[in-house]
Amino acid sequence: MFAQSETDSAVRQKDTTPVQDTITRKISLPDSLRPVRKKTVPIVTDSTVLQAKDSAAVKDSVPVIQTVTQAPQTITRHYSIAVFQHVLRDHPYYNFFGTPLNSRMLEKKVNDKDGLFYFLLGLLLYMGLIRLLFEKYLANVITLFFRATLRQQQIREQLLQSPLPSLLLNILFLLSGGLFLSFVCLHYKIVPGSINIWLLQLYCTALLLLIYLGKFLLLKITGWIFNISHATDTYIFIVFLVNKIIGIFLLPVTVLLAFPYQPLYPVVFTLAFMILFILYIYRFIISYKPVRNEIKVNRLHFFVYLCAFEIAPLLLIYKVLLIFVERSY
Repeated sequence: MFAQSETDSAVRQKDTTPVQDTITRKISLPDSLRPVRKKTVPIVTDSTVLQAKDSAAVKDSVPVIQTVTQAPQTITRHYSIAVFQHVLRDHPYYNFFGTPLNSRMLEKKVNDKDGLFYFLLGLLLYMGLIRLLFEKYLANVITLFFRATLRQQQIREQLLQSPLPSLLLNILFLLSGGLFLSFVCLHYKIVPGSINIWLLQLYCTALLLLIYLGKFLLLKITGWIFNISHATDTYIFIVFLVNKIIGIFLLPVTVLLAFPYQPLYPVVFTLAFMILFILYIYRFIISYKPVRNEIKVNRLHFFVYLCAFEIAPLLLIYKVLLIFVERSY
């Protein structure tokens, strides 16, 4: 039995030897004789995605899948924008897609008058305090101005004994007169409209102060030189008496000019000029008689004095002030 099994195994080995040689030969073929295999590329469609065995193929297919899934949202967004633009283009009230037009707009200039309001309120309060504290003095001034009687000398002496209310009323004349002159300069365009109202009022107040201070000193010096001090003092008293009345009169006028009703604006100026002219003429009339009683002077000499010492200095100072303002602005 052992002999027969050995014989069978030897036969089997002999039979399998050529088969193994054949397989070995097939496997060990050269590269040039091997068949070329085509590479398969995964196809990705809109509905399905093929699963690839290779991980590289799976990675390449991921962004394609995202693009396909985001495409409907992008289309919807573009459609919404197109519809919105169409609505704006056909809107009846807004011309979004029309030709642009150039429109020029002027800058709004705010005319703030709060400071002027409080300044006038302060002037009225100032006048009210004078009226309250020096009631008798103010009553004597009005009486002496409108009703000159035989008691004129007595009332004048009483007024001369009260220098404080006289000084306060003279300050009121300077403030209200300066404000009135500034409104006149702006209304008749004597100075540039860009000038500050407070600076203009300062110039006008300084102009009035210079005029009447110079007149006061000139009359005092003239009376001392020619020994007519009593006549010059009488004339100075009448001049400043009229100025006090003018300062009181200009208070309501400046209020109307500061906050005007435009149709009445020129009417207020005309009435103010007429009343001021009447007051100045009245001043010359009531001052002529006392001066004539002191010194021998006729009407012609008095008229020459008015032209030389009343009118000419005003015109000269006005010309100097106008040149100064024009050079400043």
